[in-house]
Amino acid sequence: MTTAATFRYLVQLHKDVPKAARFYSEGLGFTVDVCTLRWAELHSGPLKLALMHSPSPSDQVEQKGYSSLLSFQVTDMNSTVTKLMGLGAELDGPIKYEIHGKVAAMRCADGHVLGLHEPA
Repeated sequence: MTTAATFRYLVQLHKDVPKAARFYSEGLGFTVDVCTLRWAELHSGPLKLALMHSPSPSDQVEQKGYSSLLSFQVTDMNSTVTKLMGLGAELDGPIKYEIHGKVAAMRCADGHVLGLHEPA
């Protein structure tokens, strides 16, 4: 009998793990469970996010196309975007106003893409 694999967490590479943990904690309300210079574990509901130190993750993202896409539902697009930009993120195009609500794409300082959705 074979046992199915179980999901542990999504891992992202970052140059500065404590700064990245602060980004997800202060910007999106994640709870930080563990944070060292080389490794952090955070959670938001059932989602577990691990951050691991790498000297040049943004180079890997740009040169090899590596990146995860994390998608979040938010209650206030404008304040979330403002908060994340204050923590080093950049909008990847304008906020769009779709029939189902506002959507935006952002990149954190290490190049990872965040999708944001505020329902209509």
